[in-house]
Amino acid sequence: VEVNGSTSARELSTRTTKKSSWWDWDEAKTALEYLFLTGELMSCGRGGDFARVYDIPERVLPKKILQMPTLSETDARKELLVRAMRAQGVATLPDLADYFRQKPAVVKPLVCELVEQGVLREVSVDGWQDKAYVHRNAKLPKQLFATALLSPFDSLVWCRPRNERLFDFHYRIEIYTPKEKRKFGYYVLPFMMNGEMVGRVDLKADRENSKLLVQSVHTELGVKRSTINDALNNELGAMAAWLGLGNS
Repeated sequence: VEVNGSTSARELSTRTTKKSSWWDWDEAKTALEYLFLTGELMSCGRGGDFARVYDIPERVLPKKILQMPTLSETDARKELLVRAMRAQGVATLPDLADYFRQKPAVVKPLVCELVEQGVLREVSVDGWQDKAYVHRNAKLPKQLFATALLSPFDSLVWCRPRNERLFDFHYRIEIYTPKEKRKFGYYVLPFMMNGEMVGRVDLKADRENSKLLVQSVHTELGVKRSTINDALNNELGAMAAWLGLGNS
């Protein structure tokens, strides 16, 4: 990669047999992902087939970033916890750990250190069994009335237990669920309206006919479809526009 430039796993593949599943990696993909995880390679984008394209850090990161001192593992983990805390506002220890996919047992003593140092403060949240934390500079925000169709991989919903605690919203992506066992659809997006999870929408991009297809819409218990139609149509129109599709 250093000599020949950015590459995808397919360009380096020596596979002679048909790929059996999404996770059936050959030697090239396995090696590239290992180098990616260790930081010796980075992702510089994705190809037309959505495959990750790899390159060396020197051609991906700005020079000022490359020249910064490397943190120790402990300091790096602490920094990730602080960033997770700022992003989440209020969170339990498992919430903080999950944000950057750290293990709770590993970061528990680090969270205690951050509390002792005054970086984090312990708080209690009504209805939560575990103790929670806030950043020392946290301010009570004005009430938000955000409305959006959320990606299944949005940081707001990827920690499922937190999602259920905050919104009483049980969400699972069903792309790996057999069709006959799916409850809501193949690629269902949560729909937030005025800061509340009010529904979920199964969407499909029909590139051939340039349409964003709404396969189904499901409202949450106690939510009337008529109360979300206008807001949902606006969000669908916005999504279709940035995808370069018409809305259907």
